[in-house]
Amino acid sequence: MSYAIPEKFLEDDLKGQQLRSQGCLYQYLEKKKLLDSSIAFYPRVIGERDLDDSRHWRWGYNWEEKVEGVWKGRSIGSIPCGAVSMIRTLQKQGATREDIIAFIKKAKTKKYSPKILDVCKSFENTNTKPILPNDAPIAVVLFAGGGGIEAGMVQAGIRPVIAVEFDPTKPDLSRAIALNHHRNFHEYGCKIIQLTVQEVAQLGFIGFPRRPDYLHASPVCANFSQAHTAKAGKGIETADDLSAAIAVAEAIRQLQPRVFTLENVPRYQNSQSFSIILSALELEGYSVDYSVVNMADFGLPQARRRLVLVASKGFQVALPTENKPCGWYSAIAYLIPTMADSYLLPKQQQALEKFLAGNAPRPLLIERVGGRKLPKYKPGSQPANTILRSHFTDHKGCNRSKFADIWLPDGLALSAAEGTVKSLSIQGAAILQGFPSWYEFPPETATAGSIIGYSVPPSFATQLFISAQSKLLRVTV
Repeated sequence: MSYAIPEKFLEDDLKGQQLRSQGCLYQYLEKKKLLDSSIAFYPRVIGERDLDDSRHWRWGYNWEEKVEGVWKGRSIGSIPCGAVSMIRTLQKQGATREDIIAFIKKAKTKKYSPKILDVCKSFENTNTKPILPNDAPIAVVLFAGGGGIEAGMVQAGIRPVIAVEFDPTKPDLSRAIALNHHRNFHEYGCKIIQLTVQEVAQLGFIGFPRRPDYLHASPVCANFSQAHTAKAGKGIETADDLSAAIAVAEAIRQLQPRVFTLENVPRYQNSQSFSIILSALELEGYSVDYSVVNMADFGLPQARRRLVLVASKGFQVALPTENKPCGWYSAIAYLIPTMADSYLLPKQQQALEKFLAGNAPRPLLIERVGGRKLPKYKPGSQPANTILRSHFTDHKGCNRSKFADIWLPDGLALSAAEGTVKSLSIQGAAILQGFPSWYEFPPETATAGSIIGYSVPPSFATQLFISAQSKLLRVTV
């Protein structure tokens, strides 16, 4: 025999108006008496039950409705924990009770399976590759790279069907990245097109679906990044950049996506290329929201400032709400024992000694590459520094055997000599970039690192598309 014990059911301070107009999401435990007469609580948890971990609770939704002039309580139990984040998002955005109930019913029948990454606590939840229903929303991706944005889409229940990836300035690397994209997303029916976006536009986007649910573009950003500017605040915009933007604008006009998203470095917003894309969206009647965000504010264990745009036609889609911050150490601590032993270079030792001179010993992530200055470092409680493709390759584009080190204090560890040094692995770097564990990387460090450095962090992408899905759902339900 089993029965539910609500933990937050009809709390005394719950406003009746909220309960009646929108309803209340609540957590509870399922109690069972075992054959040996002991009592067990489900879901079972090893260690202390975490109030903030949705997997540690059963979930229900309660509301009131008027029946013959009398308010009656109603509830739905056994809500999949993967749907909890989406329900909270719907509540924050003011969705009606009917919309929320409709979403819950879909989630319970497994016709819609949202997943959102809590970067600090749910990496282990991403080992299994999502299975998407046949009627999942579809997406087209331009400048796809290795598929960081697609990984986020899949985690949000969206099926990528076409991805365009070819960089004529790095043809061999681009082909290797496209091959790895195929390895990860072919089972979803995603076709990888190894042409430039400009070439695909010239062909009239033959074979592309019209009015897809999503169209995403991450135009090549090298000429707008801080490392490639001639003067501070001024990008070196080229004819290729402009033709790429024109091709994106043409994709918007011809494909007419329900939602268009774009990601790039912050300085892209000051470019003529960005103006071309904005003008196309305006002429086609899209509502646009864009901002420069630090993805560490959305739970990514890495400081990464990027321009993010989301546009929609006929309804309003906004950027997602911010998430809990997360330090790099808690994100990859379980992996560190498996990483290769390393040693600190003289510049790294100087950076460590400088830190220890004014701080208590704690884990440090120290970059191994850089110029004449002391390498950048971050204590474990803070997000890592921005991960760049250049960290993984030398000036000839070849593999680096080591690109960053982790220093762990032994005891009180008052000097660099008193500590353990581990070499940050590709797997660790991928987690700091928000990749799910099911994503397969190639064995070459240069290729794998390029995929990581170029990609939109999948964990952020998941939040972005779940936020968009909440609006699409209200339009279609």
